[in-house]
Amino acid sequence: MSIQPTPNTGLDANLVGQLNALAAALTPAQLAWVGGYFTGLSAQGAGAALPAGSAAAGAAPDSVLTILYGSQTGHARSVAEELRDAAQEAGLAVDIVSMGKFKEKNLKKLKYAAVITSTQGEGDPPDDALNLVEYMNSTKAPKLENFKYAVLGLGDSSYEFYCKTGKDFDARLEELGGERILDRVDLDVDFDDGAEAWIPKAVEAFKDLVPAGGGAAAPAIGSFGAAAPAVHYSRKKPLQTRLLTCQKITGRDSEKDIRHIEIDLEGSGLTYQPGDALGIWFKNDEELADDILSLLEIDPGEIVHVNDEPKPVKDALLETYELTQLHPAFVTEYAELTEQAELMKIAAETESLREYVETRQIIDVVREYPDALAAEAFIGLLRKLTPRLYSIASSQSEVEEEVHLTLGVVAYEAHGYPHLGGASGYLAHRLNEGEDVLIYVESNDNFRLPEDPNKPVIMIGPGTGIAPFRAFVQERAAQDAPGDSWLFFGNPHFTEDFLYQTEWQDFLADGALTKIDLAFSRDQEHKVYVQHRITEQAQEIWNWIQRGAHIYVCGDESRMAHDVHQALLDVVAEKGGYTTEEAEDYLVQLRKDGRYQKDVY
Repeated sequence: MSIQPTPNTGLDANLVGQLNALAAALTPAQLAWVGGYFTGLSAQGAGAALPAGSAAAGAAPDSVLTILYGSQTGHARSVAEELRDAAQEAGLAVDIVSMGKFKEKNLKKLKYAAVITSTQGEGDPPDDALNLVEYMNSTKAPKLENFKYAVLGLGDSSYEFYCKTGKDFDARLEELGGERILDRVDLDVDFDDGAEAWIPKAVEAFKDLVPAGGGAAAPAIGSFGAAAPAVHYSRKKPLQTRLLTCQKITGRDSEKDIRHIEIDLEGSGLTYQPGDALGIWFKNDEELADDILSLLEIDPGEIVHVNDEPKPVKDALLETYELTQLHPAFVTEYAELTEQAELMKIAAETESLREYVETRQIIDVVREYPDALAAEAFIGLLRKLTPRLYSIASSQSEVEEEVHLTLGVVAYEAHGYPHLGGASGYLAHRLNEGEDVLIYVESNDNFRLPEDPNKPVIMIGPGTGIAPFRAFVQERAAQDAPGDSWLFFGNPHFTEDFLYQTEWQDFLADGALTKIDLAFSRDQEHKVYVQHRITEQAQEIWNWIQRGAHIYVCGDESRMAHDVHQALLDVVAEKGGYTTEEAEDYLVQLRKDGRYQKDVY
């Protein structure tokens, strides 16, 4: 059955065609929900449709709480959404908007704002905050009179410039005349508990200022007609599903252990886009927990309290606390608790502490400086376990009700002992195919294919950085996208480490992939990396950029991403005739325009 354009419908043929196409793509349950949703919109009157959680169009700025978020991996966005929900429950009208979609000149129109932002790398703002940060630090920035704000910063205390973007927003808003109504809070990678504590404080602070009911919210999902069929899975409410496949895809003699992972989504309703990440909740290694408890002379059955709930300490270490990733605060606090003079000396010097932390896990500190501790005292030093995010290596246009990952197993010898990564060790060694795993999708709007399928794309992904580009090319192939695609891939050896080799050959033969440049660093006397291939192809890369190409980089942040950026900088300077400073500005503009995107870790 389809709609027909008749005078009674008031719909022209073009709109009817769009509705019929939509209807054909939906399941019966989804059709029922859409029907109820539009019934609700009709009841509210023309023009009522707004994103769920937004204040009504035309609501006065002095009656709306605006939540501005800057997010690289999705964490700041998820906290912003939780704040929105809590504020709405308190009766406040709320606008929630990504900094990347916020019109900077509207800043002066705001009266109440909650700013939630992450910091990436060494103090850099997330990509979607770049334009707003530049605007606020320019001479165009407005005076903010009668402006009330609160800031929440997310970061990683392992980095020197911890939560720098949040600190910068907080300071700059005050400089522009804003009034801070809540002290800024900085949260580490285990931010869940801190965010849960901050949100009600923020709501209470704004509730005393923002007039209640300042704008009618859009109809919430499921509030009219049939309930929404899809469940919203998240970091706090993950999907329990099955590991289907864990296959080693590097050769027998490879120095790397890289796995192709397939996870079941059948019947879950969970969807994702190319560029998104998959969050994996994992359990710690039982042998690792036993070793730590033994070294600290702690009885595995000793009771500790986790969120006020009693639990044996061993269970807490397996399920609740981070045991692999070491951070500076642990070393400092452990040294003070155990009164280890040598460790206290290391902790007192910033550079020495960072060098010490860089090559160690928590077990190494405990091995080098064992002591007898109470269980409660020890877990008080630990951060909560956090899920690991992995770039998704598949497109649902190709794999349908599955999600794929390309996983590098972290395994190495150091300080006389073998070491294994927390999540990678869990997936590769402790979780069997067919067993349950907890997952969720973390949307990444900062790493997306061009909306225009005619645009060329340049994808640079050595090692496991290849993952999202497998998804990109699968998606472009399914779309029959006419735009050219160029892949740069590197690894140590052609015979051992050419990940998904036959797939790339098929994509080349089919035309879904236009070009591929390979850099196998150990297959010749001098090492060759992807940045060297970029330099060799400088003129062609510049030609593609002039044609509107979008550039994507995925992989190691500390070395590869820096080297690739320098190579691209040289391409722009040499072939575009720019100075180094002008070339840097050119790449910054590409980032702002969404044409130079990074997914680095």
